Amino acid sequence: STMFLVGFSGGIASGKSTVVAVLRELGCAVIDADVIAREVVQPNFKAYRQIVHYFGTKILLENGEINREALGNIIFFHPEKQQLLNSITHPEIQKEILKQILKYFLLGYRYVILDIPLLFENKRFTKFMKYTVLVYCDPPMQRSRLMKRNGLSRVEAEARIASQLPLDEKRKLASYVIDNSGDWENTRQQVLKLHARLEDSLDFLWARLAVGTVVAGLGGVVYLLLWHFIS
Repeated sequence: STMFLVGFSGGIASGKSTVVAVLRELGCAVIDADVIAREVVQPNFKAYRQIVHYFGTKILLENGEINREALGNIIFFHPEKQQLLNSITHPEIQKEILKQILKYFLLGYRYVILDIPLLFENKRFTKFMKYTVLVYCDPPMQRSRLMKRNGLSRVEAEARIASQLPLDEKRKLASYVIDNSGDWENTRQQVLKLHARLEDSLDFLWARLAVGTVVAGLGGVVYLLLWHFIS
């Protein structure tokens, strides 16, 4: 296979979603693990039934869907329940991710971005990535953005941030870092450079050569046909 996977991650309020949106605009194939995680827990799905069985109907909204905020509050304060939830949802999420990867492979994409918020915390996926990318911002800015975005106190924001691996630690693990601490145009230029670098990856050199050979061969066939009819 000539297609490779690029793992994208960040920290809470680091600006990852905004960066990934630019890549979508550039035509990149993006698989959003968060979107898939929401889809697999919809009513009538296997994971939904298991979650309701173990966590009870108190986590449901009036329309029968899972109240993500209520469930999130439970697992935030009970790590053992977080592990239980992961054992229910992760297999279903992985199945859907594999389906989408196959779809993009068949469509001929050069690379696929896997947008996984906890990519570096959960190393299950990193071994499948050709490259990993971290969207970074300095810790004080991260805290400030989170407080403003979610209406949290400083203590609450710091607790949420502390539940994840620090961005400075993730930075050491990433193949590429997009620093989102400055103005948006600076960040955007970093995204464009990264996209160009991935598009020019040597992983696709042989594929380009193969395509070039085919094109050259077709050109020769066209020339011979034209010569035949003209003569």
